[in-house]
Amino acid sequence: MIAAVGAPVHLAVAHLTEYRYPEPAWDSFNEVRLLPTNDHCQSLLSFALELSPDAAVRSHDDYYGNRVHQFHIPEAHRRLTIQARSSVVTYPRPAPIPVSAESLAELRPRFFEFLAPTRRVPLDQDWAAAMRAPVLRPDGDLVHYLSGLTRHLHGFFTYRQEVTKIDTPIADFVRAGVGVCQDYTHAMLALCRMLGIPSRYVSGYLETAPGRNLGSDASHAWVEAYLPGSGWVGFDPTNGAVVGQTYVKVGHGRDYDDVPPVKGLRRGGGTESLRVAVSVLREAEPDASTATSTA
Repeated sequence: MIAAVGAPVHLAVAHLTEYRYPEPAWDSFNEVRLLPTNDHCQSLLSFALELSPDAAVRSHDDYYGNRVHQFHIPEAHRRLTIQARSSVVTYPRPAPIPVSAESLAELRPRFFEFLAPTRRVPLDQDWAAAMRAPVLRPDGDLVHYLSGLTRHLHGFFTYRQEVTKIDTPIADFVRAGVGVCQDYTHAMLALCRMLGIPSRYVSGYLETAPGRNLGSDASHAWVEAYLPGSGWVGFDPTNGAVVGQTYVKVGHGRDYDDVPPVKGLRRGGGTESLRVAVSVLREAEPDASTATSTA
């Protein structure tokens, strides 16, 4: 990669999830993926997870290396609150190296799981035609193509909340032309995988900037594509941007099902109501002795 230039950015992340139940709920088993990663792009300075009702928390790393926190609430309750707070330093990302599409053939055996279809990313339709995607020439530059595809999807679809749901198929999203970040991400994953570009779903956050950063008021999602010579590079089709320092990564997988921020099972409770509030605010640059890259 081309050398990165710039100063670290300190971001404070607050993520509140609140469930309310009209009837008592009990025997609630939950797991959350809310802990930001430590890698060459970011360092985690602190993390706190608060639960109400209180519960003992266990943790483990899943198949993809994402940290999972689990807890069980046996007693009856009418409200469940999950509050995660993180302090993260992000670093300038090197510009990816131009690379020909001819290099894709050698990647299939190594990255087959990020090329295969999933329930949320089926490859049984001509998605390129449906989304009027640009054509990738056999010798085309992948960096240039993916940047253009990201901008294309940003313009082709309209961001609008409360139109699609967690289980909305890609076909319905493409037909309606409106949705949220997970819809944009699944659509781009389908296009990439059909072209033989290894790609994975990323869950995380985007700096809060209403009117400028779409999807910054909740958990955000974007695509990472594997480029020979550069590794995994992030592309955000919701905002038509290459991922940079205003993004905080929490985890990755084949699609949303591998990295849901919160999921669980319970007894009773009736039909729940859900409230989610996320803020990602820039803070003063931390002391250099505290923030160090794990590269």
